[in-house]
Amino acid sequence: MRLLALDTIHGGGVIASALREQGYSVDSVDVYRGSEGITPEKAMASSYSCCIAPVHLDPAYPLLHAGMPLITHHQAAGILIGSDLPDPLIEITGAVGKTTTAYALAHLMAGAGILHTSRGTLRYPEQEMLGRTSITPASLIAPAGLAHSIHGWLIGECSLGVPGRGDLGILTSADDYKIAGGKKSALAAKCESLKTCMRVLLPDGISLDHHPDQHTVGEIVSYDGSSIQYEYDGISGSFDHPLLLLRGYRIPLMTAAAAACLLGINPSPLSSFEALPGRMQTGRENGCLIVDASNSGTTADTTIEAAAYARRIQPDAPLHLIIGQDQHAVCENFAESDIKRAIKDINPDILTLVVMNPDAGIVSCHSDATVASSLEEARRHAPRTPGTILLLAVKTWR
Repeated sequence: MRLLALDTIHGGGVIASALREQGYSVDSVDVYRGSEGITPEKAMASSYSCCIAPVHLDPAYPLLHAGMPLITHHQAAGILIGSDLPDPLIEITGAVGKTTTAYALAHLMAGAGILHTSRGTLRYPEQEMLGRTSITPASLIAPAGLAHSIHGWLIGECSLGVPGRGDLGILTSADDYKIAGGKKSALAAKCESLKTCMRVLLPDGISLDHHPDQHTVGEIVSYDGSSIQYEYDGISGSFDHPLLLLRGYRIPLMTAAAAACLLGINPSPLSSFEALPGRMQTGRENGCLIVDASNSGTTADTTIEAAAYARRIQPDAPLHLIIGQDQHAVCENFAESDIKRAIKDINPDILTLVVMNPDAGIVSCHSDATVASSLEEARRHAPRTPGTILLLAVKTWR
């Protein structure tokens, strides 16, 4: 059997290598850069039993119309994970909240396990960092094998859907956006991939056609303004947490609590869950309050929420906002229109723009702003003045 894997830079290369290790003949095409594998022209002139393509590839791409059967990267990863599965296997996808939900759920898991997110791959209970890869579906293959080898669980974050092998598949957000050259719905792609999970947890208002074991977060947990209540299959109780004031934590904590109940775990220990670096983590340097909201999921809304949170902690303090994007490697860009919206809403006393292109239009719109090329550069040069707030809101991998 001869196979073709498309898009080497978003997991296609990993999938091709894994298939070759299993004895298959595999060609690969770097659809964006053309620097790896074979050319599209050579692939078009060849014969293949199957083409493996990412869901985000423009459906007009010629090799998708070469007459061969097609499967997605997610489906291929599911096959390559094999029959020796971690116990349990939990797959998480969604536009926002994936990483926080994954960490919150890992906080509740007993025994050995592997947590794979955009922040890296960790072995539990030691929380030993094993390395860092992307969250493409192909990146779940190795963590799944490792989790099985230690007779442990796996919680895996995945972009644009899941491999669909999970005991529990979780969709963290109903937010939608266009993929595949603006021709497909990201939410539809995620929901389609979840259909093969044994059990599914969804945001309120979302359902899957014909899935026999699907649940929404609101069926299991609720929030009364100060605490989370939960009740499912003999597990009931409540917990509170200061982070519940933040939507960026409230929704993931509610989702993790509901997921725990489905797994037969009491979620009450979430009351001791700590904020993650880059996700509203707070600290002080020289009397300056630092609120870190810089991560791959940073948006205008999370930035505005972080500013409100900082001002609740330290009312009337001058606020220095560092905002922008410092890497191309995030799944969705931080649009200039969204950055401008956040700046207008927050009205910072001091502004630093992190831009990859110093000639970006937003720089000319804010001539009084300091400009930096990275979060690290901006943070290094920002003053720590006693009694002030330093808010970091840069979209970046960390």
